[in-house]
Amino acid sequence: MKASIRNTLAGLGLLAFALAASAQEERTIKFGHLNNTDHPVSMGVKKFAEILAAKSGGKMKVQEFPSNQLGNEMQQQAALQGGVQEMSAPATTSLAGIVKEFGLVDFPFAVANFAQADQLLDGPFGQALIARLPEKGLVALGYWDLGFRNVTNSRKPITKPEDLEGLKIRVIPNPVFLDTFKAFKANPVPMPFAELYGALESKAVDGQENPFAVILSNKFYEVNKYVSATNHVYAANIVLVSKKFWDSLSPAQQKMMQDSANEARAYQRQASRAAAAKAVGELKDKGMQYNELAPAEQARMRTIAKPVTEKFAASYDPAIVKLYNDELAKAHK
Repeated sequence: MKASIRNTLAGLGLLAFALAASAQEERTIKFGHLNNTDHPVSMGVKKFAEILAAKSGGKMKVQEFPSNQLGNEMQQQAALQGGVQEMSAPATTSLAGIVKEFGLVDFPFAVANFAQADQLLDGPFGQALIARLPEKGLVALGYWDLGFRNVTNSRKPITKPEDLEGLKIRVIPNPVFLDTFKAFKANPVPMPFAELYGALESKAVDGQENPFAVILSNKFYEVNKYVSATNHVYAANIVLVSKKFWDSLSPAQQKMMQDSANEARAYQRQASRAAAAKAVGELKDKGMQYNELAPAEQARMRTIAKPVTEKFAASYDPAIVKLYNDELAKAHK
C-alpha cells in the first residue's frame, strides 16, 4: 500500500515538474502571410515578434514566412485549423467561407475614414465576429490595417461607375466582392492573390483592386497603367492563431500573446496608413496614371452597390447585422 502511495506521489511530482517545464519551454511560432517583406503586414509581424520576445524573455520566438511561402489564404487557414501552422494574418475576407458574417466587413462604402473603421472593428461588432472563430479551430487577437481598396487596370481611368463596365477585374474569391463588381457591370474574376501578377501580365484580366501599399509592393505598376482612388471598401487583416496551438499555451503565455498583439496593432496601423499615403506618390513616379473620383460619382457607386449589401445582410444572422448597423451608426456620428 505504501509503495503504491509513494508511486502516486512520485507520479504527481513528475507531472508537476513536467507542467512547470512546459511553462518554461521555448516555443517557435510559424507566422505566415501573403505579403512581401516591405509591406505593412510584415512590419506588424516583426513588431509583434519583437514585443513577444521581450515579454517572454526570449522563450516565444516568431518565425515569419512572407509572400505565400506557406500557401495561399485558404491553405494557411487549413494549416492553422489542423495545428501545423501557428499564426497568420489574412484579410478578414478570407474568413467569410467559415463565418459568413465576416462578409459585413467587406460591405462597400460602409466607412469613410480610418477612425470609423477602427471604432467598428475594435468595438462590440468586431469582437462578436472574433467570438465565432474558436469553434472553427481559430483564435483571433485583433485587427490590423490593410487600407481602402482601389482599382487598377490596363485600359482606362475609372472616373465613374460606367467606366468599370466590361472590365475583367480580379477580385478576392468572396461573394460580396463578386456581386459588387457585377452591380457595376464589370466582369469579376475570382482568383488567388499569388496568381494575380501573372494574370495581369498576360492580360487574362484587365485589372484588380487592392490598397495602394499592396499595389506598390507587388509591382502592379509594371502591368497596369491606371490607378483610380475608388476607396470602395475598407479592408482589414485579422491576426489569427491556431486554436490547437493556443490551447497548448499556459494562461500566462496566452496573455503575453494577446498583449503583444494589442501593442503591435497601434504600430501596424500607423505604419500601414503612412505607407498608403506614400505609395500614391511612388506609384505616380513609376508611371501610373492616378485619379480620384468626384464625391458625386462615389455617391452614385454607393447607390448602385446598395442592393448587394441589402441582399447579403438578409442572409446573415440578424443579431450580428443589427449590431453591425448600430455600431456603424455610432461610428458615423
